[in-house]
Amino acid sequence: MARAALFDVDGTLVDTNHLHVVTWWEAFRQSGHDVPTHDIHRAIGLGSNDLIERLLGEDRDRDEDEDEKLTAAHTALYGTYFERLPPLEGARDLLRQLASRGWRIVLATSAGGPELKALRRAIDADDVIAGVASADDVSEGKPAPDPVHRALELAGAEPSEAVFVGDTVWDMEAARSADVRAIALLAGGIARADLEAAGAQAVYGDPAELLSHLDTSLFAQLESTD
Repeated sequence: MARAALFDVDGTLVDTNHLHVVTWWEAFRQSGHDVPTHDIHRAIGLGSNDLIERLLGEDRDRDEDEDEKLTAAHTALYGTYFERLPPLEGARDLLRQLASRGWRIVLATSAGGPELKALRRAIDADDVIAGVASADDVSEGKPAPDPVHRALELAGAEPSEAVFVGDTVWDMEAARSADVRAIALLAGGIARADLEAAGAQAVYGDPAELLSHLDTSLFAQLESTD
């Protein structure tokens, strides 16, 4: 049975959450919606449709044309950063260290298409990434467990042999729903208490801190059961 290290990408391996906040804020502004950046930040990690619904109200009369316009505006604005997305400190080294210890690395992200390519280029660790469960592969995104289930399939692992690393409450809820151990990182800007309440079993500042504590982490605990 394979051991699987499952990773969210935005805010977990690449420092992009606040770029998403600013570009969503501008996309909403262009369509005449005044949405506070704090609220947008709390919604980052959801798929585009769920994010729009959460921020504009679940009980609104949904306008599919407007939603498509908002998503397209965000995509265009965020796309201007594709060539300079910054990896978080230690992200690449963390993935490679885990791979060297026998973990199969699979990404589970709401990104797809050119955005996913830009994120993978920023991480620069394709040589150890065994697969990607992207927005294009599942019918429902986080906090539903679908992305985690798909990542487990790609890794060839059972939930009991996996650890999921993310930075949002949506990541933690998805992992918990899939019965997968969850580690949270503070790099995405979400409070420790909120991450723990959503199911995080351990919390670190960023990939570099997790890497420095790898031998006492959930990863090492699972290794010791072999």
